[in-house]
Amino acid sequence: MNADLIARIVGLAIFALGGLAATDQLLNWFPVLDAYLIWVRIISGVLGAVLGFIVAPWISTRPFRRLRRIIQQTPPQMLLSAIMGLFVGLAFGALTAYPLSQLPAPLGQLLPFVVAALFGYLGILVSTARMDLLQLVRDRFVTEEEECEEERGALVKPILLDTSVIIDGRIADVCSTGFIQGELIVPLFVLNELQHIADSADSLRRNRGRRGLEILRHLQDESPVPVRITDENVEAVKEVDDKLITLAKMLDGSVLTNDYNLNRVAELQGVPVLNVNELANAVKTVLLPGEIFSIHVLQEGKEIDQGVGYLDDGTMVVVEGGRDYIGRTTSVIVNKVLQTAAGRMIFARPELN
Repeated sequence: MNADLIARIVGLAIFALGGLAATDQLLNWFPVLDAYLIWVRIISGVLGAVLGFIVAPWISTRPFRRLRRIIQQTPPQMLLSAIMGLFVGLAFGALTAYPLSQLPAPLGQLLPFVVAALFGYLGILVSTARMDLLQLVRDRFVTEEEECEEERGALVKPILLDTSVIIDGRIADVCSTGFIQGELIVPLFVLNELQHIADSADSLRRNRGRRGLEILRHLQDESPVPVRITDENVEAVKEVDDKLITLAKMLDGSVLTNDYNLNRVAELQGVPVLNVNELANAVKTVLLPGEIFSIHVLQEGKEIDQGVGYLDDGTMVVVEGGRDYIGRTTSVIVNKVLQTAAGRMIFARPELN
C-alpha cells in the first residue's frame, strides 16, 4: 500500500478523534450548542477526518522523503561536518543550561532550550562553512596507515552516468561483479531527462524511460557501488551531454556511457570515458585464424553460399560455403577476425573431414 495513503488513513483517524475531543471545549465556549450536541460531535469528527486526510502526508511522509533526498544529495564530508558541529554546539548549550535554569520563570524554563537550539544551529553553520576544521580533527586522530587508505580511496574518481547507459541496463550487472570502483553519480538533469522519456507519448520511448528509472532504482537498492543523485548543475550549458562533460570536469571524474558521439566528444575535451560497449567487446571470446570450433548456422548470409551463426556472447560468425548447413551445428575453421566499430566479426569455413 502507498505510504501516502497509509498516512492519510492514520491522519483521518487521529484528526477525527481530535475533532471529537475538541467538542467539549467548543461547548464550554458556546453553551448554546448543548441542544445540538450530537450534530456538533458529528460535524467536528467529520471536519477533523477530512482535515487529517488532506494534511497527513504533508506533515509525515513527504517531509521525510524530502529529508532523505537532501541527505542523499549532500556530500559525505559536509554531512559529517554538520553532525560534528551539531554535537559541539549542543555541548556548549548544555554548559549554559544550568545557570540559565536558575533565572526566574518563565526565562528559567525557556532560555535553556532556546540557547541549546541556537548553539546547535551555530555549530552546524560554522562546521559546514569551515569544513577545513574537519581536516584538523582528522590530522589529530587518524593514524598513518588509515591516512594511506584514505589516499588510495581518493585516487578513485567519481563516475557520472549518462541517460543511455542507465536505459541500457548492463551497468547493473557490471556493478554487481565488483569491477566498478568509486561512486556512481547521477546528475539531476539526467534524471529529469529519464523522467521526460518515461512520460513520452511514444510507447517505445516511454518503455525505455521506465526501464531506465527501474534500473536506477535497482542500482540504488542492490548495487555494491554507492550511487548518489546530485543537484549540481551547469546553468550556462543547455544540452544534457555538454552539461555532463562540464560537470565531469568540475568534479574531476569520468563519464560512463555507451553513446558513441558522447564518447568521442568527451575524449576530445580530455574527460576520461568508460564505454560499456567497448567493455563488452573486450571480454568477448578470442578466436585466432586456424582455430576450430562448433557453430549453429541460423540463416543465409549477404553473399552467395554464406551462412551466419552467433557465439554465446553475440559475436557474428560468417561461414563461407555454409548455406548447406543452415539449421545444423557444424565444425568450422577460423579464416580471419575483423574488428569493426559495431563489434567483432569472425569469418570461417566448414572443417573438411
